[in-house]
Amino acid sequence: MAEGGPDALLDHELIEYLLALAIPRRDTKPLAKALLAHFGGIGGLLSADWDALARFPGMGDTSVSALKIAQASALRLLRAPVETQPVLASWQALLDYLRADMAFLKIERVRVLHLNARNMLIRDDHMHDGSVDQAAIYAREVIRRAIDFGSSSLILVHNHPSGSPQPSKQDIAITRHIIEAGKPLGIAVHDHIIVGNEGFSSMRSMGLF
Repeated sequence: MAEGGPDALLDHELIEYLLALAIPRRDTKPLAKALLAHFGGIGGLLSADWDALARFPGMGDTSVSALKIAQASALRLLRAPVETQPVLASWQALLDYLRADMAFLKIERVRVLHLNARNMLIRDDHMHDGSVDQAAIYAREVIRRAIDFGSSSLILVHNHPSGSPQPSKQDIAITRHIIEAGKPLGIAVHDHIIVGNEGFSSMRSMGLF
């Protein structure tokens, strides 16, 4: 580690090191490999919820804490440029952060990023967990919250647990409703980003609005 740095380590070796800090005097390589296989890689492992990790044989509160601290540290690092720079000028940083945070979720999560007139992030609003086609995003509620936060513009975000980031007809319809609801108030929608473990899609880039 000291010579080659973390890039010199394989995924199972990184997890092995983390677990060794939490479970001293034990060979953690078999556990690290088993965890990665079960959760589908390092992204799925670090994104797994606490209960799922705690149920895994050989895992306890201390070892689960080690993995969740690693996840929190990575997300904080990725979030920093999104919070300190105009979002539209740091688009790739935003996509990297959203994918790390949402690509491996087992539930569908809806969030709205609220921007001010300088395109700085003023609120990352976690609106709903569940399916978008279960009326998760009501246009009037999104716009009401934008007014409350003093937002000039919005970026809509949700994930597809299926893995495919392709927008559904419902995704497109809801996006257009929100755009129309915001127009009279001068609240723009820059994009609707859909995240999956196969990648992401941008509705604006796809010409869907």
